[in-house]
Amino acid sequence: MRVLIKRNLRLYFRDKNTVIFSLMAVIIIVALYAVFLGDAWKKDSMKDLKDAHILMASWLASGLLAVTSVTTTMGAFGIMIDDKVSKICKDFDASPMKRSSRTGGYIGSSFLIGVIMSLVTAVAAEIYIVYSGGHWLTFTAGIKLFFLVLLTALANTSMVCFVVSFFKSHSEFSAASTIIGTLIGFLTGIYLPIGALPPWVQMIIKVFPVSHGASLLRQVLMEKPMENSFDGIPAVYLEEFKEYMGVTFHFEGYEMTPAFSIAILLCTAAVFYCLSLFNMLVKRR
Repeated sequence: MRVLIKRNLRLYFRDKNTVIFSLMAVIIIVALYAVFLGDAWKKDSMKDLKDAHILMASWLASGLLAVTSVTTTMGAFGIMIDDKVSKICKDFDASPMKRSSRTGGYIGSSFLIGVIMSLVTAVAAEIYIVYSGGHWLTFTAGIKLFFLVLLTALANTSMVCFVVSFFKSHSEFSAASTIIGTLIGFLTGIYLPIGALPPWVQMIIKVFPVSHGASLLRQVLMEKPMENSFDGIPAVYLEEFKEYMGVTFHFEGYEMTPAFSIAILLCTAAVFYCLSLFNMLVKRR
């Protein structure tokens, strides 16, 4: 399994087109923010807040981390599709390698790619925030961010693996990648804050596991910027802001705690990992 993980990592990072395509959703979001969304927020509802650009940059960075761990793992699983199409899987079947080890190799390499690309995105975002006048994350916040990256990548890898396990051709995989890359910005509340969406759409977002990852990341990355921007402003406005921007989720008047969101991500990882194994090991024998 370790050999297959190394092999898949080399194949992914050696193909620049695959890397760029898996980051396409992130690039589009950054471009939209730079051209349209950023100025709209600064000129509208955020204009009276102190260092609003730092606050919104931290909000955007949190969403990008959640998106990156989805799109890059999706791109990584493209190697599995390539192996199916080119019949390399038949060579694996003829080798002493167990089917479970092969499955673990695909999942393990995709998870590592999601973590690596998410950490690279986090470092790039922090450099931009500091360059814009913000501050580096504290050591404690950095540790929290690292473990949240691991957790979101784990949950997203299991979900993406389950979806990809049904595909047998490049056309099916490409279509799914396009759809997921398009929808992920809405489902994580980046294109539009969750508070600006209809109630039924908000409910869909609140039950979508990736959104909980984005919420947890926002709570870490935006903690200090929110304290700075809302200093001297009544706490009720901060709570309204957090709910409107998807920093915290509420259901039936109750706030979903970080522990609840973490539990959702862990359960998602476990459930979809088992479903993926079943689909890849049992149904295809």
